[in-house]
Amino acid sequence: MTEEPGDAIPLNAFPDPALAYSIENQDARITNTNQAFHDRFGDLASDVSVSELFDRFPTQRTTGDSDPLTHLVRNERVGIYLDNSSSAGPFFVRVAPSEPAAGYLIFSDLQYCPEADEPLGINHVSSVVSHDLRNPLDVAKAHLQAAQETGDETHFESVADAHDRMEQIIRDVLTLTRGSGAIDPSQQVSIETAATAAWKSIDTDGVTLQLSTPLPTVSADPDRLQRLFENLFRNSVEHGSGTDTTAAETADQQPTERSTGEPTDTDVTTTITVGGSPDGFYIADDGPGIPSQNRDVAFEPGYSTQTGGTGLGLAIVEQIADAHGWQIELTASSTGGARIEISL
Repeated sequence: MTEEPGDAIPLNAFPDPALAYSIENQDARITNTNQAFHDRFGDLASDVSVSELFDRFPTQRTTGDSDPLTHLVRNERVGIYLDNSSSAGPFFVRVAPSEPAAGYLIFSDLQYCPEADEPLGINHVSSVVSHDLRNPLDVAKAHLQAAQETGDETHFESVADAHDRMEQIIRDVLTLTRGSGAIDPSQQVSIETAATAAWKSIDTDGVTLQLSTPLPTVSADPDRLQRLFENLFRNSVEHGSGTDTTAAETADQQPTERSTGEPTDTDVTTTITVGGSPDGFYIADDGPGIPSQNRDVAFEPGYSTQTGGTGLGLAIVEQIADAHGWQIELTASSTGGARIEISL
């Protein structure tokens, strides 16, 4: 098999077993494999369905909401857990779409993988994140090799994106593992200043931030407080509603007209509001929210409703709040979105 999808990233750039696939008629078909895959799984006939490989594993789970083949056909970046207790495995398979109808599967041999219904505690975070971190690392290596071999500088953008993703994951893990030792809550910090700085540090295309005055000044670690806002904003951005709206919170206070972005009415997909409360502050959005039955576990490391998410964002928010001695509660906003209330 010699055909590879779209960007023609050399499969041997991946150190783990890997295959290239293409989508045809609601099926994913193998177009190429690397030597590591051949050594581990043997030869597969040209143009064979990926499902024939998956069928070797009685146990199949994904980080998404459907079976593995469905996610491939949808071109969704997910993780897949495969196990055959009588022979090979378990494996964690990273799906890396390269174009609308093609992509790669990268297989990591696991010594340990938490059960699907087992809550991911802090002791499991390193195991989960190690696999999430290897995905962008493999992608960066592959695109770098492709750029060196072809001279096509467009590959460097993918390398940069992969590095940004790795940096985000590393920062998340460091925040979790350092705990309260990384907190110095001795400075007077404006909530408006921290929220505005956090907003500028993330990708907020199609989303607007509204600051509802008056906003308090709190005794906090400025870096960690900004990190708290970054994670809450990113969570709202990534789980946005995708419908036009202009206000997230109107019940208690009317947001001012001060917005950090200038989208038009047709551009706005999600609005995030930061406001003051009698005993602290809140962050609310007009997205889909978190179901009431899941709110008790939403702060657990590993909880995520996003395909391929690490599930560390809200866990970090809770840890930062706890280290400051603050109380945190997840409720619903007046529009049905998520509302985080922090009491000082």
